[in-house]
Amino acid sequence: MPGVSIVELGLLERLQVDGWTGRVEVGLVPTFSGCPALEVIRRDVAESVRAVEGVTSVDVGFLASPVWTVDRVSAAGRRQLADSLGVAVAVEPVVKCPRCGASTRQESLFGPTRCRSVHRCTGCGEIVEVMR
Repeated sequence: MPGVSIVELGLLERLQVDGWTGRVEVGLVPTFSGCPALEVIRRDVAESVRAVEGVTSVDVGFLASPVWTVDRVSAAGRRQLADSLGVAVAVEPVVKCPRCGASTRQESLFGPTRCRSVHRCTGCGEIVEVMR
């Protein structure tokens, strides 16, 4: 997601750097196995790592375990998702609106992507995408 790092989203699980050869291996946890953004994430991470001085090769892979859950999203990541994208993260039983802070109610389990559902704010009435 633009503006939110793989660390803040809890995707980075393993990073191995060989200082002698310059080889870097990155192990990421996908939000779900069929995520259409996986290849974009792989490419962007590889490009960013290749830009680091001394790196000679990069291998970015997706791990089967551990399983990603919203609990892996950091507090800073939750704030950035709310502030820059208007996306809430369902870490509590009651999801709060990122705009006004009121509670939300689920409108649809299915959102614009498989990892999000759609809620409506009970305060301001706005539609809220919720990362689940």
